[in-house]
Amino acid sequence: MQKRWWQSSVVYQIYPRSFQDSNGDGIGDLKGITSRLPYIKELGADVIWLSPVYQSPNDDNGYDISDYRAIMKEFGTMADFDELLSQAHRLGLKIVMDLVVNHTSDEHRWFAESRKSKDNPYRDYYIWREGKDGGAPNNWGSCFGGSAWQKDEATGMYYLHLFSRKQPDLNWDNPVVRDEVFDMMDWWLQKGIDGFRMDVISLISKPDGLPDGEAGPTGYASFLLNANGPHEHEYLREMNRRVLSKYDLLTVGECAGVTLEETKSYANLDGSELSMVFQFEHMDADADPVLGRYAKQCKDIPKLKAILSRWQKGLDGIAWNSLYWDNHDQPRVVSRYGDDSDEYRERSAKMLATCLHMMQGTPYIYQGEELGMTNFPWQSISQMNDIESLGNYRDMLKKGLIDEQEGLVMLRARSRDNARTPMQWDAGENAGFTTGTPWLPVNPNHETINAEEQRSRADSVFHYYQKLIALRKQMDVIVYGHYELLLPEDPDLFVYTREWKGERLLVVCNFSGKEVPFERPQAFRDARRLIANYEEESPEGVVRPWEAYVLHQQ
Repeated sequence: MQKRWWQSSVVYQIYPRSFQDSNGDGIGDLKGITSRLPYIKELGADVIWLSPVYQSPNDDNGYDISDYRAIMKEFGTMADFDELLSQAHRLGLKIVMDLVVNHTSDEHRWFAESRKSKDNPYRDYYIWREGKDGGAPNNWGSCFGGSAWQKDEATGMYYLHLFSRKQPDLNWDNPVVRDEVFDMMDWWLQKGIDGFRMDVISLISKPDGLPDGEAGPTGYASFLLNANGPHEHEYLREMNRRVLSKYDLLTVGECAGVTLEETKSYANLDGSELSMVFQFEHMDADADPVLGRYAKQCKDIPKLKAILSRWQKGLDGIAWNSLYWDNHDQPRVVSRYGDDSDEYRERSAKMLATCLHMMQGTPYIYQGEELGMTNFPWQSISQMNDIESLGNYRDMLKKGLIDEQEGLVMLRARSRDNARTPMQWDAGENAGFTTGTPWLPVNPNHETINAEEQRSRADSVFHYYQKLIALRKQMDVIVYGHYELLLPEDPDLFVYTREWKGERLLVVCNFSGKEVPFERPQAFRDARRLIANYEEESPEGVVRPWEAYVLHQQ
């Protein structure tokens, strides 16, 4: 395997709107991020992934872009971005930008032209169809609820939007669209950025003929129906050939619906497409057949282990894994798979970090994950902002799948807003995020869970993440080692080994709040303890509540 810098790197994701406000308007901004770069350097991360900072009407918090070469006014100016990039590079940090090119905003200049007439030069930049039987061209649903088609009165035709009606899908089958996108990518790379995270990139090639889905699919089913289309790899190889291959980059594609076999093309170590992908299979391990990601909490640890293990084994030596629990689209993992009570929050946060960071692949840390930040205690739907959560809530309510109280319980556990509440910097007013009124409420537990307190305490979650990151930089067995799962059917323990050139690791993680019997394998009887979330050694024959430890054998 040819070693690449991004394989041993750790990525820190910033959601700019919620990270740090520098001017008191309640919205995070670029100057705020620049002021916190030393914190990310102290943590030990190498790369920052910035969620979108481009000009946007904010229908979907920046994922609806109206100008790819301008900065959102709420976030600052292009000069502020240039300063952020310069200061990050000065500290040895790389910057990866969010690339959102499955769709634009309906306020983008291209779409404003496209909708004017059927013969406009920009018409074919988007996907327009005549209606059918007095309605939409097909039965696809939007991921944000309702139909995936919007009738436009100017021409009486429908345009496709797999997400919000204000996010029309681009027509990647049009070579001029690809030229526009590749030119824009090159413009940012010339500025000196270090890569792209590519939003829903597995959707850019639509199925031939745009056929109906079975039984009128929900938004998520339509999403999967569109994933990995007939020209997907052709277009990504063209992108790689014309743009990506000219630079030394980290590229990661968000690929919901991707299979293990497909990923061997997307993230092949031959470098012909992307560095790695975000797959969602482990995020759907607790999904519901009807409610999808909004299912009630239902932990199935053997299923979670089987999925993660299949990806670890299946890509080894062929393609590269990304490793993540949290991001801007997921609830907080300590509230999902850990225990966010005062007693076990830190212990379980460290366990979850250990389980992930000892696997093969590039780890991603989402802002606040390194503090063990938790879901917000939502009391009302009116407190929420997320277009996806609210759209699906209204849809399910209308279909009779939930009542209002069930909906609140569901969103309290699963809403994307759980990840988007402001970063908790200190115990003061608004957690040190802003001097104004924050755009989303600050979690009241910031008085006890915050960066200032954790940086001052040696046994904190923050310092535990520091140790995990440092170990990855020191030990090739953590980066490249082969993976083997032990005890696949155990309902509580996630135990696996890593092996590389004679070095071996045993990783033991208890996903429960009870003691669980466990006999250490004979091969690790004399191994040294590399890292653990209990100070004292584990008793013989048992793993304590939410315990994690790693043994190293040479």
